[in-house]
Amino acid sequence: MSTPADSDLVVLGRISGVYGIKGWLKVWSFTDPLEGILDYPAWHLKTASGWEVCEIDAGRRQGKGVVVHLPGCDDRDQAQRFLQAEIAVPRAALPELEDGEYYWNELEGLAGAGAAARRHHGAAGPRRSPAGDRGQRRAGGAGLRGQRGPARASDPLGSGAGDPGGGRAQRELLVDWDPEF
Repeated sequence: MSTPADSDLVVLGRISGVYGIKGWLKVWSFTDPLEGILDYPAWHLKTASGWEVCEIDAGRRQGKGVVVHLPGCDDRDQAQRFLQAEIAVPRAALPELEDGEYYWNELEGLAGAGAAARRHHGAAGPRRSPAGDRGQRRAGGAGLRGQRGPARASDPLGSGAGDPGGGRAQRELLVDWDPEF
């Protein structure tokens, strides 16, 4: 199995540690639910030597995380080489979404535009937070110093009928936050 170009891969997690003495690995999963990462049997792992394709032969939810075993990785020393490796799958392996639904990675890095067609020049796109997903603003401009506020968007990329030329084509995230925030 060949490795697709980086742009065709979607990162779903990272190897965060070694689990036990038999080569199991701790996984920091970005999927929701956490064990959703186990739905993809073939992973592309970005190690120090580049991308390599690995199939998982066992995996499970373990406490607050996920652990997996890779074929041929049967002791702690062998598992060490995968530490901090990114876990990705080809974009084509992701399930199709309904209209108005988006994968998180599609929203990252978008410029922000308000519901009243104001451009939020300091918008830095979404970020994850223990208190819930948030929109964030970059420091600079109009006295903003890294202030953050919740972003609400039912159709965040503006792909609906009311899209005035923004959305995916413009790489804008339509947000509804108080301009004074």
